[in-house]
Order: sequence, then C-alpha cells, then structure tokens
Amino acid sequence: MATAARTGIREPVQRIEVDVTFLRMDAPPTGTQPDFPPGCSVVRLARCSVPFYRYLYDTVGRDYVWWLRRTVPDAEIAALLARPEISIHVLYQGGEPAGFYELERRGAEHGTNLAYFGLMPHAIGRGAGRALLRHAIDSAWAESPRLLTVNTCTADHPRALPNYVEAGFRIMRTLRELWPVPLRLGLPIPERLRAG
Repeated sequence: MATAARTGIREPVQRIEVDVTFLRMDAPPTGTQPDFPPGCSVVRLARCSVPFYRYLYDTVGRDYVWWLRRTVPDAEIAALLARPEISIHVLYQGGEPAGFYELERRGAEHGTNLAYFGLMPHAIGRGAGRALLRHAIDSAWAESPRLLTVNTCTADHPRALPNYVEAGFRIMRTLRELWPVPLRLGLPIPERLRAG
C-alpha cells in the first residue's frame, strides 16, 4: 500500500494513473445555445459557503475521483471562494442543485479557466449537460478574456472530452499523471485507473 506525506503526516493512498488533456478556445463559439430542459436555471452565487461548495464538489466529483479539494482545509477553501476572480455557477433543475461550474479568471495573459464542470449523478442523461457547458462558455466569453481553457482526464465521465471538443475547444496536449488518492476519502477507484 502506498503512502503520501502531507504536512509531515503519512497516510495510506491508492495511486492512480490518469491521462490529463488540456484544451483551449481562442474565440467565442458561433451557433445557437442549446436549450435547457424545462425547469432549469443557472445561478451565479454572490457568495458560496464552504459546506455548499463541498456538497457540489463532492457530489459531482465522487464517481470521477475528484479528490484534491477534499484534502484542503475549510479555511483554504473559504479563502479560494472569497477571491474575486473565482465564481461559482449552479444549475438548478426543479428547484434542486443539478450541477455546477467554476470559472477562474487568470489575468490578461492567461485568460479564463473552466476549473470545474459537472452534473450531479441524478441529472446525467437528462439533457442539461450541453446547455450547461455552453452557458459556462458564454459566461466566460462575456467578460472578453484572451482565451478560455479547460482540462479533463481519463477519470472523468467518458463524454467529457468529446463534449469539450464538440463545444469548440481544441486539444493542446495530453500528459500522464500519477495521483496519490488518500484512502480515507472513501472514493470509488475504477480498476482501470489503479497504478501497480
């Protein structure tokens, strides 16, 4: 069993291998925005609390090994959410959260990054994904960044990469990464990702 050191503490981890694909968009997409299913709305949160952010991140990312921010203390998450260049946008469907995205404005040279994007498990396959992705893209371009970036990996939903490409992102590069996922998080690790 592998271990990883964090602030001097060693803990059991499962090492996983993922291919991370970095994508970029240099101009706003053309064409019409896909329609959301009835009863959907997207809200840009004026303020996102740490517990609500953790609920969004944990629920959307549980099946895709979103682990990194689960290891970050609440004070660091609160500081991140307080930064003016970060915004959280929540998809509501029938009055309940159904997904979210996070935009990070990185300045004139580096543009805007779609840092996190995803649907809750109960919302997958109900027709909101493409519309939410286009909403995220349009929200980012509304502020006239130089470029828009996103990345995805082989731990994500299998439609993630094709959806980003169909939305107008182009692949820049793909890198193999080894992640030490702490076992205490209790995340389901697909067998295909487990490293020797």
